[in-house]
Amino acid sequence: MKKFISYAMICFVILFFTACSDPSNNTNEEGVNGTSNDAIQYSPSDFPSESMELIDHFPETVFYEIFVRAFQDSSGDGIGDIAGMTERLDYLEELGIEALWLMPINPSPTYHGYDVTDYYDINPDYGSLDDFRAFIDQAHERGIKVIMDLVVNHASYEHEWFQEALNDKDSPYRDWFIWADEDTNVDERGEWGQNLWHGEEPNQYMSVFWEGMPDLNMDNQDVRDKIYDIGEFWLDDVGVDGFRLDAAKHIYPGEAEKNHQWWAEFRSEMEAVNEDVFLVGEVWDIPQVTGPYLERGFHSTFNFDLGENIIQAARQERGQRLVSSLVNVLDRYADYSDDYIDSTFLTNHDIDRVMSQLQGNDDRAKIAASLLLSLPGSPFIYYGEEIGMEGQKPDEHIREPMLWYDEPEEADGQTTWINPRHNRSDDAPSVENMKDDENSLWRHYQTWVHLRRSHSALLYGEIEESSTDGEGIVSFIRESDDERLLVIHNLSKESSEIAIADEDDVSTLYFSESDQTSLSEDNILNIDAYSSVILKKNN
Repeated sequence: MKKFISYAMICFVILFFTACSDPSNNTNEEGVNGTSNDAIQYSPSDFPSESMELIDHFPETVFYEIFVRAFQDSSGDGIGDIAGMTERLDYLEELGIEALWLMPINPSPTYHGYDVTDYYDINPDYGSLDDFRAFIDQAHERGIKVIMDLVVNHASYEHEWFQEALNDKDSPYRDWFIWADEDTNVDERGEWGQNLWHGEEPNQYMSVFWEGMPDLNMDNQDVRDKIYDIGEFWLDDVGVDGFRLDAAKHIYPGEAEKNHQWWAEFRSEMEAVNEDVFLVGEVWDIPQVTGPYLERGFHSTFNFDLGENIIQAARQERGQRLVSSLVNVLDRYADYSDDYIDSTFLTNHDIDRVMSQLQGNDDRAKIAASLLLSLPGSPFIYYGEEIGMEGQKPDEHIREPMLWYDEPEEADGQTTWINPRHNRSDDAPSVENMKDDENSLWRHYQTWVHLRRSHSALLYGEIEESSTDGEGIVSFIRESDDERLLVIHNLSKESSEIAIADEDDVSTLYFSESDQTSLSEDNILNIDAYSSVILKKNN
């Protein structure tokens, strides 16, 4: 352990006695507990705090992605359900979550639900529409918004629309789907080399993903009107706050302009129902492809590249190009929209879990979380990420049961929908063994979620590159109208001494994760290994 007293601590001692000698000076505008603007003002133990006002700025807030089947079981059948999810709203509120993304909750023949058989109902495994309305009400009472997966690129092979179209060429639903004719190249391959045409003559139909998901024909106005009606039902009748739009660029495979036009029309229709609706699109592609969807269609798209870059930076313990790359992407998006929101994440239900990609390294997982929660946009946390659950493909094993207890097999509410391959050892992560541990990954997530939601600059401020740099250091400026913050992350296993650049225009060590971190009078920062600090301008 280093045997020295930091400049910050000296300032604390001096100003503590000064404050004690002058009762009118016990607190100042910037500090807490009598500390000075020149001392470390906040540490992880200060978050969350009832004295800190959390900023409500939806949709630029922290989301949490839930796979209902895996989350919480209220009925004892081992399958997660809506009533169980309602029971866990207090947990989500405690973590600091202010918005939820629910994976598909409609009836479906598959475990994942991305092939819908009824767009106006709830999967009976999960409960009823009344259960879901009650969940929405309970979430809203806590200030938690809810968006749901809306899958309109395709329906289920078992949907009554498709079954009627398949069995009756004169059915009005026949033109709701896309069928091969004598001019169709049924050997055509899709974007990743997959078959596009399925079935047998004369009923060969298009399905971008697999034969169980026939694509809907959006050139048919009746189909469009039906999709608008479905959206209105969930927004107006049920009360959700928006949609995550699945497979958004595949509505018209290979026809970008038609895709953009369709989503522009959809947005217009949804905003007519709820002017505050939030639409986030899954457009898994490079920024040049993603950007145009923000012009008139979506309020936000997922930044897949950023998640991959953050994990790579944490794994390699360096990320010199992380910020410049992100700034370039955001500048490109600004060419299409001046009010877009970047939806950020580390992983989701389609990608190997963070802890598996980082080989179980807790320090690197914490740094990845700190990066995610300090960068601009609306960050999404995938359920179980906050406790370091592991998971690798196939997809089912990225979506294993949420671990609430040290001994889940004996606990009420634990889901058992699949026999897990991961998180099976005696030291598997659980909420129970992390919540009371001040040094746990769960506590780290809770700290950063509340820290983010306490500051306009972190929540919705702009980002610019920082002139402060060093080996293994990622630094950047976050700035809003009323504050300017310099965020510095040390990704490496070594402590580092770095000079704060004058042009970064900050002077106060505001937040530090480690008591081994200090800032000297001449703005030399000694930052501990695998830790983060925030400095601010002393107005």
